Amino acid sequence: MNTHNTPIALVTGGSRGLGKNAALHIARHGSDVILTYRSKQAEAADVVAEIERLGRRAVALPLDVGKSSSFAAFADTVRQALAQHWQREDFNYLVNNAGIGIHASLMETTEAQFDELVNIQFKGVFFLTQKLLPLMTDGGRIVNISTGLARFALPGYAAYASMKGAIEVLTKYMAKELGPRGIAVNVVAPGAIETDFGGGAVRDNAQLNSFIASQTALGRVGVPDDIGGVIASLLSSDNRWINAQRIEASGGMFL
Repeated sequence: MNTHNTPIALVTGGSRGLGKNAALHIARHGSDVILTYRSKQAEAADVVAEIERLGRRAVALPLDVGKSSSFAAFADTVRQALAQHWQREDFNYLVNNAGIGIHASLMETTEAQFDELVNIQFKGVFFLTQKLLPLMTDGGRIVNISTGLARFALPGYAAYASMKGAIEVLTKYMAKELGPRGIAVNVVAPGAIETDFGGGAVRDNAQLNSFIASQTALGRVGVPDDIGGVIASLLSSDNRWINAQRIEASGGMFL
């Protein structure tokens, strides 16, 4: 296998949920994958094995995206992994997927919750991208993850959605500043998805699930498979001229 011609994608939070689904779709599209996990090492190893069954290479590396002080060391780990597994010094695609959900009203949100969201959802994406860019190829692609909640407002998501709004603005600035390197940067905004995200409320709360389905043009709640393919397709050369765009994948929520 010629590892030098095979694109490599780095997907944060790739052990479960949307990140896992995106990693598998990306592998099916012909890329090798470096995925990160915070605590779920066994699940991450399962994803690696699944990607290898697809005929692609994969490596799982630990990373807490909420701890920006660790990013320089993580970049060194990525550099070592590239040399060891691919005999390369660079990778092509970055998917900033890792995140958490906190549901709390404006009045009930604590400063600790707010700071945790800033560190993971915004500061983490900003500085992890900064530290990894020297390892990215010119002409590469970055996909950031936002949320439908940055377009419509549902009580309980003020802090979370605000961080994602910041990501949408950051995406435009990344695209502008990285344009000279030929790196395109887009943001995917999922609607409500049935995963264990945020305690699995969308998946497990039948009342919430049916309400969302009733407000969605396609008449159901999203599943991870609805999103992974969108992320993978934005990395393909077919979409090379899409840049600095917000792509909402919500089935048509709250139109």
